[in-house]
Amino acid sequence: MRRFIVLLFYCSIVLLFGCQNQKLYKDTQLMLGTFVEVISPHRQAPGIVFAEIKRIENLLSKYNPESEVSKLNKLGNLKASPETFYIIKRAKEFWQVSDGAFDITVAPLVDLWGFTDKKYYLPKEEEIKDILNLVGANKIILKELENVIKFSVSGMKIDLGAIAKGYAVDCAVKKLKENNIKSCLINAGGQIYALGDKFGLAWKIAVRNPRGKDLMDYLVIKDKAVSTSGDYEQYFIKGKKRYAHIFNPKTGYPTDSGVISVTVIAQDGITCDALSTAIFVLGKEKGQELAQKFPGVEVRIIE
Repeated sequence: MRRFIVLLFYCSIVLLFGCQNQKLYKDTQLMLGTFVEVISPHRQAPGIVFAEIKRIENLLSKYNPESEVSKLNKLGNLKASPETFYIIKRAKEFWQVSDGAFDITVAPLVDLWGFTDKKYYLPKEEEIKDILNLVGANKIILKELENVIKFSVSGMKIDLGAIAKGYAVDCAVKKLKENNIKSCLINAGGQIYALGDKFGLAWKIAVRNPRGKDLMDYLVIKDKAVSTSGDYEQYFIKGKKRYAHIFNPKTGYPTDSGVISVTVIAQDGITCDALSTAIFVLGKEKGQELAQKFPGVEVRIIE
């Protein structure tokens, strides 16, 4: 469920001319399967962000064979670190509140359809039905006292791509605050957090048209997270039909809810990350009902 999003930094453009003649430091690294960009008036901010995101990636990436998630996927049983246990527990909570629309156990579906290795494949209905036996966050058993995570069905796998970036950015923001850094913009493949302001002005972010190259809107944010899920970055077309990388866990097929883009604004990255995926799966009406369960959350849905 990894997503590569369409939010463009307005200040990245302004940097070419200088932001009010005051200096911004900008750096980009490849992490979490995407590009992580950091912009801040503090020289040390990018290093702090990258170090913390790398630490989280080493715990949660299914592509790192030494990560706890990879070990859990291989063994089906793991005594996890408190952080890994926490994020999987939160994922189960989002699964429950979204009536199963958000589900980290779709990893076998992602594999089946070829989104993991980019060898896209249109599976037969029988294949999908077989894989659906491995899907369902209710099949994840959590033993809180021991921090043990167990799969109740052999062959299950999890993919934290729809929540890990939000958590990683939240952790990076916490580290920035601990280092008394009060102004920074982080973009982890469209998972964004705007810490403080930019020389007295709120950060301004442009939202791209999901069916074109033009810009649709601007978001002006301060001390908030933003996440967008869409069908326009990871997809393949077969028989004139678009198959995107976000799955409906109940059908086993890429989501076909009539929505092409969901942007969520919230106080923290985890909530943004998980809700943007869940709302994309649910569709506009049910998605808006879900968002209302989270005070202070703003949602922009494009059908």
